[in-house]
Amino acid sequence: MNIAYLSLGSNIGERERYLRQAIDALQAHPEIDVLQQSSIYETEPVGFVDQANFLNIVVQIDTSLPPIDLLNECQAIEKAFDRVRTVHWGPRTLDVDILLYNDATIQMERLIVPHQEMNGRTFVLAPLVEIAPQLAHPETKQLFRDILKEATGDVWLYDEKEETE
Repeated sequence: MNIAYLSLGSNIGERERYLRQAIDALQAHPEIDVLQQSSIYETEPVGFVDQANFLNIVVQIDTSLPPIDLLNECQAIEKAFDRVRTVHWGPRTLDVDILLYNDATIQMERLIVPHQEMNGRTFVLAPLVEIAPQLAHPETKQLFRDILKEATGDVWLYDEKEETE
């Protein structure tokens, strides 16, 4: 089996529900076991900023899927939630990214692991550090909690009451 970390994000519609249902979809797959999930974090958008805030969560999974098959499953889940890729860093119902896959370094056209933009993203690092405080970057061996200290951008714990009001 293989340990992987996935980042899930949403900023359109019922954001919290989309995240929870995506985790359920991952767990329903016969070759994926969700081991841990972080709290839900909220952040302002990065890049294309004229859009709603994002909710983000990181999950740790155990899987027998090879990395490219895991990517295909993540993209199938995105598609099931009507993910449309129109604007880079644009609004989305659901985004599911592979952050880490064991200690592997993967360079493929469709998949780069560790995720190439994760080190500068507090909305990825904060939930990752919450569930895996001793985890280190597979290439640099730097602890992610130390990388988080150097990252910029505000992230805060999501107030679940906000979504239902």
